Amino acid sequence: MRSEGRAPTRRSGLLMLAALVAAAPARADPLRVTLATATPGGGFPDFGRAFSEAIRIADPDLDIVPRGSGGSAENVGLLQRSEADLALVQGAYAYPALGRPGGVTVLAPMYATPGLFVLRAESPVRTVGDLRGRAVALGTRDSGLTVLGRAVLSASGLDPDRDIRPILLDHAGDGPAMVSDGRAAALWGGGLGWPGFLAVARAAGGARFLGPPDQAMSALVAQDPALRRLTVPAGSFPGQDQPIATVGSWSLILARPGFPPEAAYRIVRALTRAGSALRSRHAQGGESDPRLLDGIVAPDTLNAGTARYLAEMKEGR
Repeated sequence: MRSEGRAPTRRSGLLMLAALVAAAPARADPLRVTLATATPGGGFPDFGRAFSEAIRIADPDLDIVPRGSGGSAENVGLLQRSEADLALVQGAYAYPALGRPGGVTVLAPMYATPGLFVLRAESPVRTVGDLRGRAVALGTRDSGLTVLGRAVLSASGLDPDRDIRPILLDHAGDGPAMVSDGRAAALWGGGLGWPGFLAVARAAGGARFLGPPDQAMSALVAQDPALRRLTVPAGSFPGQDQPIATVGSWSLILARPGFPPEAAYRIVRALTRAGSALRSRHAQGGESDPRLLDGIVAPDTLNAGTARYLAEMKEGR
């Protein structure tokens, strides 16, 4: 008879070890995915970093690798040529790229992008019409925000090539300094956490923000189904004590043609689990919940992995 204090045999020890290994949660295989963002100083690189960090917290073996690019227009091309797995794309370029057989698909929402002009607080400019004859930094050449800014100017009665002096930036981060030193009367941008807005608002003297007139917003929404009226809540930026009505669209995380549904499923599942981590890292991180895709994009534009995950969520699985 074996006494209670006797050490376990080698056989019993191996059996205990096998039982522990079987009970331990299985780790997923390592997965490395590239994510095209934009030029330094813009909102997309900031979001890309926050997205990557939050996903890694939820799934340590899932490595989302942000890479710089020219912006939304270039990103669509990178996806179509399979030179990037995922990309951040503003609505002006995202929606036209969707729905083509064998084309790019939607992985997840990024965030809504309300467009605004930011200018120094002491500027005499009070309306978009007051920008006539002035230098305006519209963004980088390949940015979807630049397309939206030109559309806002046109709908507000200004020719973006003749009625203002348009400045196209090499890097999105160059714009705030131009406003601060007077080279530009205003800078166009979008998003509540957009670094350019925060840089001007935190500079000496502060900032003011302008949205388009109501008739311009009505015309823009009627012309482009990707656009919608949006409101920037009071207090979104330092010194902004009133809500601002404007227009914008959803920026999306798109996947290249043929991106594996299993990989997409794993990423959106991790994204849901990483919600609090993403919210703590980005002002609009809470808008990246995959469940918000309902009503934002057509179901047939979703990656099959995203569609499967959303179906399971609806079933309570």
